[in-house]
Amino acid sequence: MAAPMTPPPHAHDFLAASGWAGAEILPLAGDASFRRYFRVVHGERSAVLMDAPPPLEDPRPFIAVAEWLIGRGLSAPEILARDLDTGLLLLGDFGSARLRETLDSDPLRERELYELATDVLVHLHGHAPMPGLRPHGLDQWLEELQLFTDWYCPAVGAAVDAGSYQAAWREVLEPVAGDGLGPVTVLRDYHAENIMLVEGRDGVAHFGLLDFQDALAGHPAYDLASVLEDARRDVAPTVERAMIDRYIAAIGDGELFERAYWALAAQRNARILGVFTRLWKRDGKPGYRRFQPRMWGLLERDLARPHLKPVRDWFDANIAPKHRREPWKEAA
Repeated sequence: MAAPMTPPPHAHDFLAASGWAGAEILPLAGDASFRRYFRVVHGERSAVLMDAPPPLEDPRPFIAVAEWLIGRGLSAPEILARDLDTGLLLLGDFGSARLRETLDSDPLRERELYELATDVLVHLHGHAPMPGLRPHGLDQWLEELQLFTDWYCPAVGAAVDAGSYQAAWREVLEPVAGDGLGPVTVLRDYHAENIMLVEGRDGVAHFGLLDFQDALAGHPAYDLASVLEDARRDVAPTVERAMIDRYIAAIGDGELFERAYWALAAQRNARILGVFTRLWKRDGKPGYRRFQPRMWGLLERDLARPHLKPVRDWFDANIAPKHRREPWKEAA
């Protein structure tokens, strides 16, 4: 079940030891993990408290990736204080201007802001991947895809051939894994609800990055697909097309990159269908059901690409229309 948005009892002692005695702690957000976030206010100062309770969470990867990103000219939260034994971090505060709500209130800025989101990735991919990251390649992609057959299919009562599912995906993804693009640092959850607009910073530093602790070394197309085929908001197809072209213009390798983009977008969307079902069934977070219709729309659009035919054929043979969008109508 989702943790209540009340600070842990040791939070006040942690803040006092960090120079924030008497600060007010206000609920900010939870996420799909066990992490919770609070805004800490003390006079004119504000910061963000991350509660990543061990052994369920380990804040050390977040710290390592944050410091690495800052060192490459990108905006990640500054680590102001830490207590690894209790899983508490005090972070710099990027404010409240999140990309999602900014776009909701001013849709005419969509192209402008997605250009910047694309430029952040061009900048990031201009650096060798962060040392020590685990790989995100064919083996990992195929393992992640099992979430669909392990969680989604049972939830909707679809009896499927899991062996041919893996075989179809392997046929599609093996050429991507061997295309020679990358590896780069892959943030993995790069989307409009994990990007803040940081006042007073220009260029790629204007985007404050969040939720990158699961970063891996993988394919450069993955994060672009993540932000353009967003599980939580619709991105105009014309904007998606323009951003793919923008990235290719900056990096090159257009034909290989484009093939990888649609394959990894499909892989990610199938995985998310499984992840969101697991969050509902196992973790008591039924709100994730409302994203399923969008995920099906994105996945089916990806699968229309000619080189994804083996996977499209599997879905046509195994997942009937009633097992796709119909179960989620009431939750949408």
